Amino acid sequence: MTQGWSSGNATDDTKDTRGWLVGHFIDPAEGVRSSRDVEVKWATHPAGDKRPEWTADDRRTTLVLLVEGHFRISLTEGERTLTHPGDYVMWGPGIDHTWEALDTSVVMTVRWPSASN
Repeated sequence: MTQGWSSGNATDDTKDTRGWLVGHFIDPAEGVRSSRDVEVKWATHPAGDKRPEWTADDRRTTLVLLVEGHFRISLTEGERTLTHPGDYVMWGPGIDHTWEALDTSVVMTVRWPSASN
């Protein structure tokens, strides 16, 4: 691994970070994966998996992109179900969310900036 670039497998490389591949919480020894600008998560959720609580006062922008499966995002502003690869939901600061995997699903999440609340 060098400081200026990285490669690997998102599933393997995120086992110890709850699916997060890039972000401020990644050890700086991981090089370019440690970032205060953006967070990237790769997650496989079994059917029925859900976030039981709503986020609270998140001040970041978030994009959730469906890779495969059937995944529902509930926002304080409404709800969307992602059914086709490439379907996405994106929201800005101040909108809280929760989610549920309706079938086994793979999703990629991007948030910015990368900062704790």
